[in-house]
Amino acid sequence: MDVPFPPTSPVIARGGKAIYGAPLGILMLEARFPRIPGDMGNATTWPFPVLYRVVKGASPERVVLQGAAGLLPDFLAAASELVDQGAEAITTNCGFLSLFQAELAAHVRVPVATSALMQIPWVQASLPPGRRVGVITVSASTLTERHLLAAGAPADTPVVGTENGREFFRVLIRGESQAMDVARAAEDVLEAGHALVARHPEVAAIVLECTNMPPYAHALREALGVPVFDIYSLITWFQAGLRPRDFGKT
Repeated sequence: MDVPFPPTSPVIARGGKAIYGAPLGILMLEARFPRIPGDMGNATTWPFPVLYRVVKGASPERVVLQGAAGLLPDFLAAASELVDQGAEAITTNCGFLSLFQAELAAHVRVPVATSALMQIPWVQASLPPGRRVGVITVSASTLTERHLLAAGAPADTPVVGTENGREFFRVLIRGESQAMDVARAAEDVLEAGHALVARHPEVAAIVLECTNMPPYAHALREALGVPVFDIYSLITWFQAGLRPRDFGKT
């Protein structure tokens, strides 16, 4: 059967955006350390297109060690720019930005997922009685109850950080080098994982706070034998709602 062209029923394309096909917008910290595959800031990490916006002045040190003090207006403005550009949902490049979850969601009025820490209640619900979720963070000394509660997580969630390691914290937070020894960075994350389960043997699943840690999640799972969740697991879930799979007509 021949199909007439042009089609008898008009196809209307709707406008209103600057960019199409990338519904997820990512608010980035301003940094120059290497972003290897798996890192949130490496665009090859994602199996779908994303939009990026760097928030000027939002250094890792300022966000992680100084509580992102004074940066809320900058994040609100950058989130609005991403939505104007075409983003239909917003996430951020640091788990410590759970502090801005409520304000960002109210400001842009699209779905917002600021932190991998938001997975803690979901993962906890999947565990047997007596087991808990633990967190590996880039900086345990500055990840406070406020950060956890803003993400919907219990304030007493077990947390271990990498600040005593040799490479990860030094490069990513202190900015002491624009080169990173990936093997040593992996060792820092693995050592934090071993410390977490040693101190808290009830931990049966781990959430990685830091958006630079997904490259090490596989090795961590192999070493500890427990499920590991991170910003990659959160955002792929998020994207599945933004663009559900089309299974065709039934």
